[in-house]
Amino acid sequence: MDEENIRKRKESQNGSTSNIVDSQTKDKQPAKATVGLLSGICLIVGTMIGSGIFISPKAVLLYSGAVGPCLLIWAACGVLATMGALCYAELGTMITKSGGEYSYLSEAFGSLVAYLYSWTTVMVLKPSSLAIITLSFAEYASTPFYPGCTPPVIVTKSLAAAAIFLIVMVNCLSVKLANYVQNVFTLAKLFIILIIVVAGMVMLAQGNTENLSNAFEGSSTSVGAIGLAFYNGLWAYDGWNQLNFITEELKDPFRNLPLAIIIGIPLVSVCYVLVNVAYFTVLTPTELLLSPAVAVTFGDRVLYPLSWIVPLFVVFSTFGSANGSCFTAGRLAYVSGREGHMVKILSYISLKRYTPAPALIFNGILASIYIIPSDINTLINYFSFAQWGFYGLTALALIVMRYTRKELHRPVKVPIFMAGLMVLVSCYLVLAPIIDKPDLEYLYCTIFIVSGLFLYYPFVHRKVNWARKIMRPITMHLQLLMEVVPPEKT
Repeated sequence: MDEENIRKRKESQNGSTSNIVDSQTKDKQPAKATVGLLSGICLIVGTMIGSGIFISPKAVLLYSGAVGPCLLIWAACGVLATMGALCYAELGTMITKSGGEYSYLSEAFGSLVAYLYSWTTVMVLKPSSLAIITLSFAEYASTPFYPGCTPPVIVTKSLAAAAIFLIVMVNCLSVKLANYVQNVFTLAKLFIILIIVVAGMVMLAQGNTENLSNAFEGSSTSVGAIGLAFYNGLWAYDGWNQLNFITEELKDPFRNLPLAIIIGIPLVSVCYVLVNVAYFTVLTPTELLLSPAVAVTFGDRVLYPLSWIVPLFVVFSTFGSANGSCFTAGRLAYVSGREGHMVKILSYISLKRYTPAPALIFNGILASIYIIPSDINTLINYFSFAQWGFYGLTALALIVMRYTRKELHRPVKVPIFMAGLMVLVSCYLVLAPIIDKPDLEYLYCTIFIVSGLFLYYPFVHRKVNWARKIMRPITMHLQLLMEVVPPEKT
């Protein structure tokens, strides 16, 4: 075969190295169904239980004002997460595509809304979330080496970057390896939660109930403050929708998707409420608010001389959560690249390992960049309203498709009032903090989301030729470097 024919064949495939490479992937799905029920439950539980339950309790208590409302908000967050996930179970079994909200918004509202979701989530929400989790991991991992003082910023940020590199490498190597890591670390975090809950039950049995009496004294009545309390509680529950990002890789999704949700999320909800009760058997509200890490303070009071167990297992917990976040974030970038809403190289898969390596690496690079600024927590807080805006739109998509897509098969069908309630709650969580404290940063976030339109029109809608001419050689060289190929057209 002469060089001219090879060159023409390359060009005809929009960057694929050859038909031989393409034919090797035809017998294999780009997203092989390798995730079973246990791994699905572990992905949900393992991603939800990160550092939130060990850090967030003080934020929920601060905004709720008292122990009673604090516990009620934790329970209500569990109910909301369960309802939202059941809505997602209907959507995920009706539209069996990976990508979570992206696929559902695309089906219900068209390409533009799905693009704005992928633009915001791929560029900011997913990588900054991974950065936050790995920074928490780094703080807990480095603290024992600096007794009596705060670890240097350079140490925590370097450790967080190393964790991102390791997690991305594991996810690029093998889906099975990433699942195995997720399962092991999920068991580790359930173990530490069991220790905290059992210790709390023992303290209750010994009569330590002072902090639980008169539990509603000093409750907050501010609508905005309650909204912020829910924000922080739901941040700890974040991850309830993770399984929908990998539907194509799920074995028997019609059975395993709803079953994993029904088992996983109530399990996390019960754990969270019991852990908070355990905290209040030992710590007063004031002590809990002053504690830099609530779980570690609890361990020092109750588990001494074995109190070192708590920070060690919190490290395991945050690492497992970061692994789950990276696993699903890569799939979103992969699907949006496949649909033409991101650069094409993000949709390519490893020829040898069948993982979306370019998408995973891209997410890791962005997460490493987000580690650099010192106010990343502020970034997350202001973009949380966007996340809940998209949750509300997704619940609305379920309602819309009940009337516009009646022909679709629905193995799981939830009462429509659940979706309606999710829409109302999402509107409240988006609007209440803005009304209560209208910061200019919310406007900046909105401008960023809308700015995606300036890229959408020329590059996605019009598909300008000059951009494709620039990207084609870049895509081909990256493809050769990473040994990746286009996904099979299904």
